[in-house]
Amino acid sequence: MTSTTARTADGSAITLSTSGLSAADVLAVARRGAPVQLDAAAREEVVRVRAHIDALAAPGHPPVYGVSTGFGALADTAIAPSMRHALQRSLIRSHAAGVGPEVETEVVRALMLLRARTLASGRTGVRPVVVETMLALLNAQITPIVHEYGSLGCSGDLAPLSHCAIVLMGEGRARDRDGTERPVPELLAEAGIEPVLLEEKEGLALINGTDGMLGMLLMAIADLDELVRTADLTTALTVQGLRGRDTVFRPELHAPLRPHPGQEASAANILALLEGSPIIADVAAEGSRVQDAYSLRCAPQVAGGVRDTIEHARTVAERELASAIDNPVVLEDGTVTSNGNFHGAPVAYVLDFLAVVSADLASIAERRTDRMLDRSRSHGLPPFLADDPGVDSGFMIAQYTQAAMVSEMKRLAVPASVDSIPSSAMQEDHVSMGWHAARKLRTSVENLRRVLAIELLTASRAIDLRAPLEPSAASAAAVEVLRRTVQGPGPDRFLAPDIAEAEARLLDGTVLAAVEEVTGTLR
Repeated sequence: MTSTTARTADGSAITLSTSGLSAADVLAVARRGAPVQLDAAAREEVVRVRAHIDALAAPGHPPVYGVSTGFGALADTAIAPSMRHALQRSLIRSHAAGVGPEVETEVVRALMLLRARTLASGRTGVRPVVVETMLALLNAQITPIVHEYGSLGCSGDLAPLSHCAIVLMGEGRARDRDGTERPVPELLAEAGIEPVLLEEKEGLALINGTDGMLGMLLMAIADLDELVRTADLTTALTVQGLRGRDTVFRPELHAPLRPHPGQEASAANILALLEGSPIIADVAAEGSRVQDAYSLRCAPQVAGGVRDTIEHARTVAERELASAIDNPVVLEDGTVTSNGNFHGAPVAYVLDFLAVVSADLASIAERRTDRMLDRSRSHGLPPFLADDPGVDSGFMIAQYTQAAMVSEMKRLAVPASVDSIPSSAMQEDHVSMGWHAARKLRTSVENLRRVLAIELLTASRAIDLRAPLEPSAASAAAVEVLRRTVQGPGPDRFLAPDIAEAEARLLDGTVLAAVEEVTGTLR
């Protein structure tokens, strides 16, 4: 399947068709609250396939898994028609068994949208009302409460999706658009949403997918796309703060000799960010050093490897976005058959890969920061960039904070996908743990942003201390954005707010935007 979603006339709504969604669609709904509507042709296909399921569920028809049987280890147990509503309710209630902290609103919205995407594909056999009610929850900004623990990343993100499905039934827990928890019946009534009485197969179709881990993967890719460019920027700032050289970033040293596309892009970015720097020109004129430390000289190789890993993850995410995942699934010829497409392994692997490269990108940034604080390696900067070394500690403990986060990220880089804990009386004897891979990746991405924020603070201060020499125009633009809310060199002050400000400027994109006004769009 290819993504052929469209916008409404006002450009704001996402139309959900049988063809799936784009990554941009998911981000628009999950993070920016864009409304969603069901395409008329998709609705017709859902109606057509549901008629076939109704025929299979009719009295006297042989049992069909997921339609007229139990689930999992109870798959061979036939269920009488009079008990099938109870079966659906019991499935959702029993599977809504998550515990721990609530996951973020954007994750829950992505989870619901991606499940609606599969329901609208015509491969699950649900009625249109199930899809439309899910979209109504999204459009009313009603967010089911989903917990941190409960998914093994196989047979779908069962517990997280069940916590969403139970709200469709008028039960469970949810928050309104302001984030206030209120009784679910009250929230639905206020939005004019009728609770759904689930029919055959619908409970299973609501919970049998990789939607949670896929949603978190898409958001991590979007964040890392920005952070890897940010890392090129902080590298360029540090090169100038340490009076480094720009010669190692020349294009002839990259694609012609080692044609990794990510490395080529990173080197080109750093070179563009250093263009016209008086500090770099002064270093070249001095000619006192032949080469810089690895954390500067090898930055394109590390950030480039991160980029190439992101591209692989993007390929997997796009394939998963083009998938219709349910078990059993309704094939185009009407066959209802069991399958293993709910297994999260392909997604889990790349979530783990991204945690590895995020940790390494943070690690090299921390090493650059530490170098600027060590007077024996900083080429003339004061110890810890302190105003009065001894009286002032400068950025000493900011680097400690970086080191603490990097250490945590290294622990989080241990893959979740190599683990498996059998469940459901050994019927589900190999699972992906993809949900957990996604959860730890979110922490790693947040910490990477904070590590780069501290390098941004440190390198900006180092550059200020190089005055009267000036940095490149692009670097000056980054420092100028920071200096709107964070003071330059001086005596020690409460440092946590400065770190928070630097992080906020990376999160809102203003630093990169200012830089790209000078360089053009970075690769």
